[in-house]
Amino acid sequence: MFRIYNSLSRKHTTSSFSRLFGAIDKRTMCEDGKADTRILFCGTHFPASNNYTKEYLQNYPSIQVDTLPINSVPDLIGNYDICVVKSMRLSSDVIARAARMKVIMQYGVGLEGVDVPAATNHGIKVARIPSGLTGNAASCAEMAIYFMLGLLRKQNEMHIAVREKKVGEPIGDTLLGKTVFIMGFGNIGIELSKRLRPFGVKILATKRNWASYDLNSLDSSGEHLVDEKGSHEDIFEFAKKSDIVVCCLTMNSETAGIINKDFISSMRKGGLLVNIARGGLLDYEAVHNGLKSGHLGGLGIDVAWTEPFDPDDPILKFPNVLLTPHVAGVTERSYRSMAKVVGDVALQLHSGKPLTGIEYVN
Repeated sequence: MFRIYNSLSRKHTTSSFSRLFGAIDKRTMCEDGKADTRILFCGTHFPASNNYTKEYLQNYPSIQVDTLPINSVPDLIGNYDICVVKSMRLSSDVIARAARMKVIMQYGVGLEGVDVPAATNHGIKVARIPSGLTGNAASCAEMAIYFMLGLLRKQNEMHIAVREKKVGEPIGDTLLGKTVFIMGFGNIGIELSKRLRPFGVKILATKRNWASYDLNSLDSSGEHLVDEKGSHEDIFEFAKKSDIVVCCLTMNSETAGIINKDFISSMRKGGLLVNIARGGLLDYEAVHNGLKSGHLGGLGIDVAWTEPFDPDDPILKFPNVLLTPHVAGVTERSYRSMAKVVGDVALQLHSGKPLTGIEYVN
């Protein structure tokens, strides 16, 4: 049986959800004699994640797929075996209530909102879905190029020109001949490099540890993807050399706010900044001041400091800002691929088989 609770009225209180689950708990045995394996999707944002997972599992009545409002999760998380956190922060207090939980996972890669040590202490595995295998990394890389082209060709100004019946303006620029700094050379950075090569750009990249990578083997042709590689210590030097900075970093205590006043000041005047990773990597005031002064030539962000993003935020008043609602990885290819991973994990867990297709972090 499948139930999606985000279709219920928001007027339902946590107690009404609890009463509902009290009734459901009486019908948890499957034809195979095993209890249902239950998947919980936290919150109603990114709806395709739970919808596609439900669709993938529609012929497997032993797997239950539910979506709950975030404020109902703490009281009901104890009824589930698998938790897909999405954008919810899963604290130690909430994790302590997850009595039957086996796996906490992300519909993607970002796990900064999960208290991993707390999950470990409670014997719960925490995992992400590797982005290179699902099309997620490729989807994000394509979005980064969309931002670059949109900023270079002045997308917002073109819309204004059309409304004002102007022809032959504004004048834009090309990627050809530009230097692009990829900050964080993981799966997304690799996919981005592959796609940038045909544009005739110079690619700089930083990575915490290059030891595990042989740049000659990153694509089938053996061509070098990166013209110059560096570590965290090189970010200011690379910013000075680049026309475009693309932030692809993982969000953690070391990288939070890394795009700050000093970093933006080190960028070339008129340089473009693109962020397809996490909003917290950018210092809001530094970015706003960079745009206001004109030192920052353009901003393209798929992720924001708070989500959903305030449509009245002052940053959106600048004509050289492009914003999308956290959809870089939200494509048919990536979301259906990840739905299959979540569904297969549930089926494997129900059958007592090893879990595959995910990457554990604890």
